[in-house]
Amino acid sequence: MPRRVSTTCPPLIARGTITMADKNMSILVVDDFPTMRRIVRSLLKELGFNNVDEAEDGQDALNKLRGGSFEFVVSDWNMPNLDGLEMLKQIRSDDGLKHLPVLMVTAEAKKENIIAAAQAGANGYVVKPFTAATLEEKLNKIFEKLGK
Repeated sequence: MPRRVSTTCPPLIARGTITMADKNMSILVVDDFPTMRRIVRSLLKELGFNNVDEAEDGQDALNKLRGGSFEFVVSDWNMPNLDGLEMLKQIRSDDGLKHLPVLMVTAEAKKENIIAAAQAGANGYVVKPFTAATLEEKLNKIFEKLGK
């Protein structure tokens, strides 16, 4: 049975470590499949993150990121128009966005993809399908590295 995370307690807890994370941070979920966006949004909500918006591809995401004040991006890799890797490269080359943490999501666990994502500046990488516990662990690692 999945562990419920309190929405009133700010720490994320994974592997015995406690990292403070702002549950009100603005998160953009990017995926071309509405069902997958809904799933990720639901998992984030289960972890206590409620300030979540959605984008249907990399171009839509860049438009929203440039016009908003997002603090975190969870993005699929394979999408039409502008894929997740190219979107990540554009985020990293934009002075106004390059600070944003980006968690890449993909159905493929190919070593070359993981290396490409890391080289492009991804803060983390998760293979679907994944559980709330796996997402929490990935987020916690990113927040820990960023000192959040």
